[in-house]
This record gives sequence, structure tokens and C-alpha cells, in this order.
Amino acid sequence: MINMIFKHLRLRNYKLMTKLMITYILLTVIPISILGYIAYSQYTKSIEKQVGEYIPKLLEQANENIENQLNEMKQLPDVLYNSSQVIEVLRKDSFQSKSNILKDEFLVNSYLSRTYINGGNSDILGVFLLSKNRLFTSTRTSYKGLALESSALPYGQDIELNGREEIILSYQTNLQFKGNPPFIMLMRQLRDYENQENLGTILIAIDLTFFEKALINLNEDNNSKIWITDEEGRIIFHNDPKLIGEYDDKYNLYPNINGSFKATLMEKNHLISTDSFEGYDWRIFHSISLSDLTKETDAVRYGTIIVFILVVFLSIVISIVLAWNVSNPLKKLTRLMKQVEKGNFNVDLSIHSKDEIGTLAQSFNSMIQEINTLIEKNYKIELRQKNAELYALQSQINPHFMYNTLETIGYAVEEEEVESVVKMVTLLGKMLRYSLNNKDRLVPISFEVTHTTNYLTIQKFRFEDRIYFEIQEKIDTNQFYIPKFILQPIIENSIKYGLDQHKKTMIMINIYKTKNDEVLLTIKDNGPGIESEVLNKLNESLKKDPMEGRDSSFGLINVHARISMIFGDEYGLEINSMMKEGTEVIVRLPMITRENVEGLNGGEEIA
Repeated sequence: MINMIFKHLRLRNYKLMTKLMITYILLTVIPISILGYIAYSQYTKSIEKQVGEYIPKLLEQANENIENQLNEMKQLPDVLYNSSQVIEVLRKDSFQSKSNILKDEFLVNSYLSRTYINGGNSDILGVFLLSKNRLFTSTRTSYKGLALESSALPYGQDIELNGREEIILSYQTNLQFKGNPPFIMLMRQLRDYENQENLGTILIAIDLTFFEKALINLNEDNNSKIWITDEEGRIIFHNDPKLIGEYDDKYNLYPNINGSFKATLMEKNHLISTDSFEGYDWRIFHSISLSDLTKETDAVRYGTIIVFILVVFLSIVISIVLAWNVSNPLKKLTRLMKQVEKGNFNVDLSIHSKDEIGTLAQSFNSMIQEINTLIEKNYKIELRQKNAELYALQSQINPHFMYNTLETIGYAVEEEEVESVVKMVTLLGKMLRYSLNNKDRLVPISFEVTHTTNYLTIQKFRFEDRIYFEIQEKIDTNQFYIPKFILQPIIENSIKYGLDQHKKTMIMINIYKTKNDEVLLTIKDNGPGIESEVLNKLNESLKKDPMEGRDSSFGLINVHARISMIFGDEYGLEINSMMKEGTEVIVRLPMITRENVEGLNGGEEIA
């Protein structure tokens, strides 16, 4: 995926540090930022949902509390019936002597003060009793706007309520108390049940602070708004007293449901919850800004962003340091490999770490030292045979292969494919150790198969699905021996020419024995094939003296030369190929067991 992105954005040739930053942003910064935003959004929605479910329950409870208190208030007029003296006064006619009128007024007013004003209910602002053109009053503070001669009153001593109580709102009357506190007024007709006559009308002014007591659980957040409206949208109660009596201009826009919904108030999104009173045509509303709901979440978000920026900065620094520690040794190794490719073996890679890079450097230094030793020793002792083996060894550890493999490891490091890097470095180390172990000329076939598998596995890391291989072993490969490094040069040719065709390369390797007790290794590919003229020339070259006119670039000739020199001319390579149908290389070897190995490893040739 990252490789495709690099190709699409044409970033493959950018410096390691640039690609590392882009990779880090693509794999870490952007995904974490998106996840954080999603988590924040979901958490915010969760808060809104919880509040939207929780507030209506509180409103419902507040409604019950308010209705319970109103029901208690409705019982207040009944207290008058406890005083027979007050009832007798109310039964009297208003046409009496002045002294009797004043005496009755004092009696009733005193009872009203003692019972209602000083009776322990602090929410009652005043009590007014109208009876037969008489007004009895008791108030907690001075007032104005209520008198017998007032013609604008929506009530009277002879109003017919049919036994009901009626609630009069403050904006429906001219009555005002000192300090202008908001209130509602309970109006009830007094009935003389013995004589079946009307005694008058009682009005009890109740401070709206009892609403606040009922709504205390909803008003803990000072930023929330709570109000009660009548059926026309006029505000009966508001936690901002200045708005009492005003109309809610958005009342008709609110859905007529009990629950929560979103609305825009004062250019901000608010969560509004509402509930209706059962006994009255009133609705209670609770509104809170969504930004106030999530202010604690926003504080956590800002703190998280700061921490995230610090972590990203530190991780970038650490990534740069780690990339430098990995890429710098690889660059040194690449430069040295180019020198080795030109034939300069007097190089040394000074890396003393104990990780995979350090192991690779040690193997490289050991390999170079061993190559120098083998060149000097074998050139003097067995020139012809050792030269052929040296060419095979040089082909096996071809600097081009090493350079390409290291480049593949470098790309994997840049793309943070840790498992792939470890796997490739481990396989390369095994191949180098196998290459450096020149103690024996002949090894079990299973060793060569393992080495070939490691080589093909590294190639699959490089070319991914463009290479497919299969190895079938029809004999016990641990029991029979063959020369080292005879499979890889053949497979390299298959990969080289197969990949040039820009299609999937398939390599099939079969190991079996014939009726003549010979071991055959067949390497078949689906490559472009070899032209007949080239194939004839190649087969002619195999029939000639293998050491005459040899070229180190011809891996097949080197393999054939080594086999012929060890086992005789009847053994070696046979090549079959047709254009566009692939190529098959047959390696013919004698069946060598452990008992035969000592003589061959000692330098003897088999005729």
C-alpha cells in the first residue's frame, strides 16, 4: 500500500527522511487524528443523548413537585373555615356602624396575618379577602394596584367559580408588591355551606420562588435557562425575572412533544427539553448550550491535542534517529559492495553493533576475508578447478544480488515493515554463512535446496507476486550429495529473463533419480524461451573445454564446468527450450552417498 502511494505520488526517489515523515503521517498522525475526532464526536453525541434523556425526567419530577405545591396552596383557603369568628364576620352585612366595621376588619386582618403571613409559609406575599364590598388584607410588604374601587380587576367578590380555584398570573393583574417580586395569585370563592350563600372571594399572592425550589435540581448549572409558559407562549416563570410576562418568540416553532430537541437560540445550538403540566395548560422548558455541555470534554480535547503534538514531535525525532542508525550503515555497505563489484576486495565495514545490521556487517567482512584467502590459496594449488569454483562463488555472492537485496531491505525499513526486514536480513545472513563455508565441495542436496529456497524467498520479498516457485523432492535429499552452488545461477537466469517480460515468473524444481542410478535436477520456467540459434550456440559451448574462453557472466557454463571437472564429461547440464514456452535445464549427476564424499572432497576426480 505504502509502496503504491509512493509510486503514485512519485516520491520513491525522495530522501529517506522525507519518505519516513510521509509514511509516519500516513500511518500514525492522520489515523490517530481521525480516530480522535470520531471518538470526540461520538462522546459528544453520547453526552447530548444522556442529557436529552435525563433532563426530561427531571422536568417531569419538577412538574410533580410544582403541582403538589400548588395543590397544597389550594388548601390554604380552607383554613378560614377553622375560625367561626371570621365566618360570622363574613356573614354580616356591610351596613353597620363604623366602630363595628373597624372591629371586624381588625379581627379578620389579624387572623389573616396570624394564619397566612406569620404562619410559617414564607412564599405567601399577601392575602386579600373581598366580601360584601369589604376588603380585608394582610401582606408581607406594601403593595399597590388592588382596591375595591378598581374597575380593571378581572375578579370580584361575586364571581362564580363553581367551586374551582383559579390561578391569576402577575401580568393579568395590576397588583404589585414592593420590590416587584414575581408571583401568581390563587383565587377561590368562599361558600357558606350552612346557608348556601357566597361569603366572598379570597386571593392569595404566592411568590414564584417556590418554583425555584422545585426546579433546584435543574438549575445547578448557571448557564442553563428554565422557564414556564402558558398555552399562548407567555412566560409565567423564568430564572431571569426580567423575562416574566414576555412572550417566547420561538414558542410556535417548538415541537409539541415531551422530550428533548435541538434548536438555535442566540446564534448558538442549544439542547431544549420540555414537559407539559397535567393539571394546567402550561409547559416547562430547560435550555442549555451544547458548548456548555461539552466544555469539560473540550478541555480534555485541547489537553489531548497538546499531548498528541508533543508525542508526535518526540516520535518524529526518535524515528529520524532510528532511520539514520539503520540507513547510514546500509549506505556504507552499498558503497563497499560497489567496490567489491569492481574487483576491490580490500574493504572493511566497521560496524560493531550486535543487531541484524551488525551481524550482516560481520558476515560481509568475514566473506571478503574468506574470498581473499580462497583466491590466494586456490589460485596457487588447483588453478583450473578453483578458478571455476571461484567464478561460481562470485556468481553466488554476486554484488548485484547483494546490492538489490540491501536496497530491498532499505525500502522495507523506510516503510517500517519490521517483520520483513528481520526476515530478509536473517535469510541473507544464512546465505552468507552458507557461502563462506567452503570446507566441503560436496554437500547434501537438502543444504542446496535450503539455500535455494532462501534465495527465492528473498526474491519474492523484492518482486512479491511476480515470482512463484515450487520444489518437489522425490528422493531422500539428506542421503545424497551434490556440488555447492549449482542451482542458484540457473534460477537467476530464469528470474532475469522471466521478469524482463513483465509477467509472473513460475519456477518448478524437481529432484529425482533415474533407473541408471543417476540424480537429475530439473529447473523449468515459463519464461520467453531461447531462440534456436542462441540455444544451439549455448549447447555447443557446453560441449567445449569448460575453461576455454569462459566468461564470469555465463553462470550456466560455470556450473557445467564444475560438474564436468569433478564427475566427468558424461555429467553436467542439458538445456531444452522453445520460444514463448519456457526453458528447462536438466542437471545430471551421479548418485553420491556419504561413503563417496571423502575422496571427492579431498580433490580426486571421478572418471
